Amino acid sequence: MSSDYTDAESKVSGNQANIPARIRRKLDIDDGDRLRWTVEDGAVRVEVVQQDAGTFADFDGYDGDAETDGTTAHDAWGVE
Repeated sequence: MSSDYTDAESKVSGNQANIPARIRRKLDIDDGDRLRWTVEDGAVRVEVVQQDAGTFADFDGYDGDAETDGTTAHDAWGVE
């Protein structure tokens, strides 16, 4: 895919380049996200790998009615 269209520009300084705000917003790039770089036929392709908000980002928690005892369950885990 070839195009003369330029969406945004940034300047390299100290081997680092800023991602223009317009691009960050458009691609929803946030702190902690990673950029995966590929060079092919003289063109650079960048893929955004978004980081989950945290280790338990998808954890909804326990919403059952039974009481739980995390300490006892934790200490007994793996003991038969």
